[in-house]
Amino acid sequence: AVNDGSKDDTASRLDALVLQYPALKVLHQANQGKASAMNNGLSHATGDIIVGIDGDAILDYDAIGYMVSHFLSSPKVSGVTGNPRVRTRSTAIGKIQTGEFSAIIGLIKRAQRIYGMVFTISGVICAFRRKALEEVGGWNTDMITEDIDVSWRLQLAGGQVRYEPRAMCWVLMPETLRGLFKQRLRWAQGGGEVFLRYFSQTIRWKNRRFWLLMLEYIVSVVWCYSVITLLFAWLVSQFFVPMSWPITATLLSYFGSILIAISFIQFTVSFYIDSRYDKEIFRCVYWSIWYPFAYWILNMATVVIAFPKAMLRQKGRLATWTSPDRGEQFNEQ
Repeated sequence: AVNDGSKDDTASRLDALVLQYPALKVLHQANQGKASAMNNGLSHATGDIIVGIDGDAILDYDAIGYMVSHFLSSPKVSGVTGNPRVRTRSTAIGKIQTGEFSAIIGLIKRAQRIYGMVFTISGVICAFRRKALEEVGGWNTDMITEDIDVSWRLQLAGGQVRYEPRAMCWVLMPETLRGLFKQRLRWAQGGGEVFLRYFSQTIRWKNRRFWLLMLEYIVSVVWCYSVITLLFAWLVSQFFVPMSWPITATLLSYFGSILIAISFIQFTVSFYIDSRYDKEIFRCVYWSIWYPFAYWILNMATVVIAFPKAMLRQKGRLATWTSPDRGEQFNEQ
């Protein structure tokens, strides 16, 4: 276990656990970012398969076994990402995220595996072949989302990254708008950093399997900027420049109808698939209908802000960040 300069009582709790479990090895270090902590853990680990789990995650019983089976089935497998499930469901934000993790994150990973490339391993629950990880140099300490970065480097090196939905863990997620915005801004910035750093490599013919992944990302970013521009134009026409904007209004209405329909289909399919693993998932159906209205606006805003930050961020600078809130129930405890 690596304590990356936690400001709460993590250090004392880990030291107490060492007395209870002598096989547990605890490493304390100053806050140098998650990538630095993972590299520290890698240097002390002895196994051929490296499993990473966030400190606030609760593992399902057979999660590690399901992930390890992929490495045994094929020597080409370099990494496996698990299936994080949201623990914090006490607020509307938490319940909407429960649906998001199934319909957006889980279903997208399944789709990406069809064309052979996964955008990111979930850092909260992941496993790596040690040899492959060491060959790409471990985790980059200057990337704000080290999990996306290492996923791309492993696949650019010729390795496979797989998604294992049965490898579940239960995670704490933000339940305030401020915490959620900070988290999604970091995710969006990290995606932009990885895209910009490895763009020249991914467009080469030998990496053509990356092209659909790249196209997916580019279309998503262009879509965010386009919709924000249309919304801005509509607001200007309504409040500052009183004039008719029939084309803008028509486009917004057209895009909105299509996206809501796609969202409904996506949530329905994903809830049906994930109900095999999360029996309570259908309790969040009602809250998921608000996802297109609330989360898409939030995600658009974070992408529009984050992409310029990714372009301007200095390469080589140590990537550290402060964890957002981890749910109202958890904070109260």
